Amino acid sequence: MAIDSLKGCLSSAEANRAAAGAVREVHCKAEIVECTVSDGGEGWIDAWGTGEVIETTVHDPLMRPIRARYLKQGEVAVVEIAQACGLTLLRPEERNPLSASSYGVGELIADGLKRGCTRFIVGLGGSATSDAGQGMLKALKDVDARGVTFTIATDVGNPLYGERGAAAIFAPQKGATPSMVRELDARARLFAESNAREMGFDRSQAAGAGAAGGLGYAFMQFFNADCRPGAELLLDTLHFDHILKDADLVITGEGHADRQTLMGKLPCHILNRARAKEVPCHLIAGGIQDADILLAAGFASIHEINPPTLSLEEALKPETAKRQIAWTVQQLLH
Repeated sequence: MAIDSLKGCLSSAEANRAAAGAVREVHCKAEIVECTVSDGGEGWIDAWGTGEVIETTVHDPLMRPIRARYLKQGEVAVVEIAQACGLTLLRPEERNPLSASSYGVGELIADGLKRGCTRFIVGLGGSATSDAGQGMLKALKDVDARGVTFTIATDVGNPLYGERGAAAIFAPQKGATPSMVRELDARARLFAESNAREMGFDRSQAAGAGAAGGLGYAFMQFFNADCRPGAELLLDTLHFDHILKDADLVITGEGHADRQTLMGKLPCHILNRARAKEVPCHLIAGGIQDADILLAAGFASIHEINPPTLSLEEALKPETAKRQIAWTVQQLLH
């Protein structure tokens, strides 16, 4: 089981558990491996397994104090930026990337440094910000990060600015109007040009620089961060290829599946790994479009867990989602 979270409904672990329970009802002696997964966004901390969960006070995108978590595994800190600057921390009417700050992300990192962490694995996903990481850098301006390594995890390959940049592509869903997008893009460009003059190099056009409203750029420009696809980084850490070695089948899934699933979303990474080991990979999702394209890509089968008569409100209830996953998996196995 390697099912992504169903956003606003079930975590990856909860979805896996519901599917595993259904398998046991059909095959009581089945050996089931449940892999909590994330591509760097929601659930990133949980996917990394055991460790010390540190909770500390930071500032949210509107600079209000909140409690946020990260995972400490020895000298490694696993950070989920959405804990500090996530879109879900704001009410819809509060969303404004012109004023939203990534300051809280810097506070999380500063706390990890204080506790002796020397390696940070940072999941970039679900941010409310588009400040090119300037808020984070402000929070870290008096912090010594020499000798510390950063790996950033994202499925976003966009540059910092331009027609495919952080503002143009992602700011509208964070509450930006067209005029805000233009202003945010101009701000990011000026910031990057200034840094390039001072530092002698420029990471603004690197793949992933536009992730999390430009936090990707800040990590690469100022901390020489290594940028990796979140799903690949996690699957390597979980030794997923080894898990697949004796598997009869894989069940993956997400909230909504369509042709964009094949553009680097988590089930696509699961499919590629399973196919390489010649293990059938089945896809379940709350809603499905482009079924023929998904099947042509190599999924052994695809299954929509929600019948057309089920309202969205009902489908998003956790208990309903668990029940529908269980029923769907039983049908898949039969």
